[in-house]
Amino acid sequence: MSDQHALRYPVSVKAVLFVEGRCVLLKNERDEWELPGGKLEAGHSPEQTAIREVWEELGIVAKIDRILDSWIYRVNGIDVLIVTYLCYAEGALLKDLKISDEHKELRHFAPKEIAGLNMPMGYKRSIAAARE
Repeated sequence: MSDQHALRYPVSVKAVLFVEGRCVLLKNERDEWELPGGKLEAGHSPEQTAIREVWEELGIVAKIDRILDSWIYRVNGIDVLIVTYLCYAEGALLKDLKISDEHKELRHFAPKEIAGLNMPMGYKRSIAAARE
């Protein structure tokens, strides 16, 4: 199959970020908890996208540690390729986090609280991988 006939998916890059030992999550318009992140834009690497999105959505500077996972997530009838990275923000405190107008709520959770949250299983899997 040639590249022009290959499947194409929008790509969303997400950051698994722990601040003060707590996982930072945002509530979206579907009332799901999600990782900070967003669409991969032309000319940007996935790593640049994760760093940019953490800045835009939380107001803190992050750095990439490593890639965690990728999977296809069907949302609103569209298949999206999700790529997650473990990120860190040296010296950031929970009080430093600011929510953008893209989300309804910003919260932070202890790792043991993640399993019971309304969020895609792939995000839960990424958070668990980050803790290993």
